Amino acid sequence: MVRIAIDPDLCMGAGQCALVAPEVFTQDDDGFGTVLPGREDGEGATLVREAVRACPVQAISLGDGPAR
Repeated sequence: MVRIAIDPDLCMGAGQCALVAPEVFTQDDDGFGTVLPGREDGEGATLVREAVRACPVQAISLGDGPAR
């Protein structure tokens, strides 16, 4: 299973993740990217890897195990 995480120390709030894969990502009240609750596994999302590539500061990570 793939787990999606956004490093809050790296995220600058560009919003590319939410634009590319809105079924997985959103922006919080301060404009920073977050993974939607229950979507940490990216199940059924076709553009997650594209969202990772679109992040200008590489704040999104994909990996095995629990999301941060």
